[in-house]
Amino acid sequence: MIPDETRPDARPDLPEPGRPVPRRRRRLWRVVRWAGAVVVVLALVASGLAVWSVRRGFPQYDGTLSLPGLTAPVKVFRDSYGVAQIYADSATDLFQAQGYVTAQDRFWEMDYRRHLTSGRLAELLGPPLVRTDAFLRTLGWRRTAEREWQRISPEARSYLRAYADGVNAWIAANGAAAASGAKSLEYTVLGLQNPGYTVEPWDPVDSLAWLKALAWELLGNMDAEIDRSLLLAQGLSRRQIEQLYPPYPYAKNRPIVDTPGTPSRPVPARVWREAAPALDALRSLPLRAGGDTAGIGSNSWVVSGALTASGKPLLANDPHLAASLPGTWYQIGLRCSCAYNVQGFTMPGLPGVVTGRNERIAWGLTNLPADVSDLYLEKVEGERYFDGKAWRALDSRQEVIKVAGGEPVTITVRATRHGPLLSDRRADMLGVAARPPLDPSGRPLPSLTPGPLPSLDTGEPGVPAPAAAEPYAVALRWTASEPGRTMDALFGINKAANWTEFRAAAALFDEPAQNLVYADVDGHIGYQAPGRIPVRGKGDGSWPVPGWDPAYDWTGFIPFAELPTLSDPPGGVIVTANQAVAGPSYQHVITTDWTYGYRGRRILDLIAERTARGKIGVADMRRMQSDNLNGGAAAVVPALLAVPLNDGATAKARNLLKGWDFQQSADSAAAAFYNATWRSLLARTFDELPQDRKAGNGDRWWEVVAGLLKSPESPWWDDRRTGKRESMADILAAAMDEATAELTARLGPDPAAWRWGDLHTLTLRGYGPGQSGIAPVEWLFNRGPVPIAGGGDAVNSTSWSAAGGYDDVVFVPTMRMIVDLSDPDGSRWVLLAGTSGHAFHPHFDDQLELWRTGQDTPMRWRRKSIEAAAEHVLTFAPTGKG
Repeated sequence: MIPDETRPDARPDLPEPGRPVPRRRRRLWRVVRWAGAVVVVLALVASGLAVWSVRRGFPQYDGTLSLPGLTAPVKVFRDSYGVAQIYADSATDLFQAQGYVTAQDRFWEMDYRRHLTSGRLAELLGPPLVRTDAFLRTLGWRRTAEREWQRISPEARSYLRAYADGVNAWIAANGAAAASGAKSLEYTVLGLQNPGYTVEPWDPVDSLAWLKALAWELLGNMDAEIDRSLLLAQGLSRRQIEQLYPPYPYAKNRPIVDTPGTPSRPVPARVWREAAPALDALRSLPLRAGGDTAGIGSNSWVVSGALTASGKPLLANDPHLAASLPGTWYQIGLRCSCAYNVQGFTMPGLPGVVTGRNERIAWGLTNLPADVSDLYLEKVEGERYFDGKAWRALDSRQEVIKVAGGEPVTITVRATRHGPLLSDRRADMLGVAARPPLDPSGRPLPSLTPGPLPSLDTGEPGVPAPAAAEPYAVALRWTASEPGRTMDALFGINKAANWTEFRAAAALFDEPAQNLVYADVDGHIGYQAPGRIPVRGKGDGSWPVPGWDPAYDWTGFIPFAELPTLSDPPGGVIVTANQAVAGPSYQHVITTDWTYGYRGRRILDLIAERTARGKIGVADMRRMQSDNLNGGAAAVVPALLAVPLNDGATAKARNLLKGWDFQQSADSAAAAFYNATWRSLLARTFDELPQDRKAGNGDRWWEVVAGLLKSPESPWWDDRRTGKRESMADILAAAMDEATAELTARLGPDPAAWRWGDLHTLTLRGYGPGQSGIAPVEWLFNRGPVPIAGGGDAVNSTSWSAAGGYDDVVFVPTMRMIVDLSDPDGSRWVLLAGTSGHAFHPHFDDQLELWRTGQDTPMRWRRKSIEAAAEHVLTFAPTGKG
């Protein structure tokens, strides 16, 4: 390795790829970068030209447009929420029109995302993004997508080309130069501070690359894998770590397919302290910077006609992903005189529909948190690494990152046979050869000496590691780094007419691994788990493993025929909410890091409660999606009520919990007090944890605390910061005291006037300018804060950070959908914000209040209904026929 000061990418005037930009310099860059934009925007407002500037990029919804390459006219109907329903004569015409229409509404989002996936954000937004680009170039999403293009079917390639043709027709019609401002307000602002930027044509590979970004956001247990290792390295015992990662509670929260994963194997015993610097480096990498990612998840469930008022199945879906503006999803209907007659949610940049319905079937998806990645500790010396038998040369390539407002930055991407060295992307890892790793007291640790090392999961001897001047680097093996056929799967699902065709398409769904639920008009329901999930020689994926020991290599993938599946279960209900997929004797290890099943159990309970009173309808499904129950409170509240308190402000506040139904509505005073108490409780109980690994508020921590409440003398209850020995009762009382003081200061002295929604708020932030740090610019592109209900791992899962704050909301239900297989026009849907990505457009955020309050809009299917509700009609005419 080259020391920091001599590496070609270590520039004093630009942020190093592995080092965060100092806050003062980052702020200064933002001020300089956006100051001109602020001045111009304010001048526009003062001169009355703002309306013209803002509306200049709004799309044409009515009339006729010529679209080169069409074989016949295409009609686009839009309803009162701007949702496009496209009618064409052929599949290629259909997807070309979809590309144009999506670009009309969301092109800035698409452009931003393709720069993200190819590691080219710095050429769009400047030096602060060099570090992110360097990391993304190391992952190589774009390189993998280019290989994937060669693997997918000719039919899929033709549809992707047609979609790209539509996008490029829109670009041609609106000018490629950023300064033109005809595309959207973001380009007006961008043109002021990056006037040389020119929009490139859309490439079909741009669409494929976004699948890699989605797979990364939903990446299984990498954070937990790192955290366990670092906690052990920093002095926690194996038993303490096991208490923080309790086993899945199969007895109370049943798996999706209730059949008898392999139990967890023993956790590792040593070498973590020497590996800690490399592993700790990964926590500050862009996009997965650590913290509580438990909010990533989703709900989907399906009930058979035996339980519904109509006698036909109902299907519900609400994926929980990172909140943004515009949102992740885009509503659309696609119909042609061909095999494609489909409606639902897609992602801007992807042709077809990702989750929705066609004439015969409906489907939904949630994240299957499969362990599809492993971190390999690699013994590296200079430009070589040890593979277990001999030293091999690292694979190496150079990448040049263009920088708006700066000079290009060259980085070197290195890889072992397992994958890229992620640890290279940290500046303090680049010079690791010059210094040994340190233990928590700052003393040097000895390097490993030659000889047999204990195996990381059993303590048995393994392959010897040679002596070397440098400690560990960390390589990533990840299924999505290999080309797949997920795009073929999506097209196949869009046109599937029955369970057999649906499963055949799902077999091609490589990444991200998902839970797919199914229903059809004939009354059948089903579940299928698709995805490439590795089979490991040794280890269970819980901890990083030695890259020099081939016994830890992957031996293949779980065959699709052996992945969990379910068809027409006797109970007539299938629920997926990121809980365990199969029971503890399932023949393969899918993961050891499930969420703990509280949402899944709650949905099953709600269905059981409703069916005990009668049949289920669409309105019942809607109410279930908006359920705000805190599933962990039932264990904690009795303990809080049992603590002796003197009469006073805390006792008065605690009275809110008496009779509380554990629902976290936005106007709930009890929810405000409970969550403030919970936040303090976690901080005091788990004071042993490092600041960047503080306890979170997902259902893993519910399970941890529920276990500790049965052990009042557990050492965890002692707050080491106070200098005295606390009991469980002491900590519970102190947490309530702190919560009372906090809420009194923030919301006033009357507990009855406290409101959860006054604390728990959501701010939607736009891509790029919406995160500039300059208030006037952010005002243009962001919306909020708005009060929201729910909380982490409620069915209405609006997660917040216990280490951050109640308004530190990251993951939310990014859309909601209910499909009624009995009534084509009876289905419902809603987006987090709106269909349009244009700030100040009527459809920019017109669904936010509906989403926030648990309402939705009609998901019309019949053409007669669509035309009757249409407020705009646009015709695409073949060139020369307009």
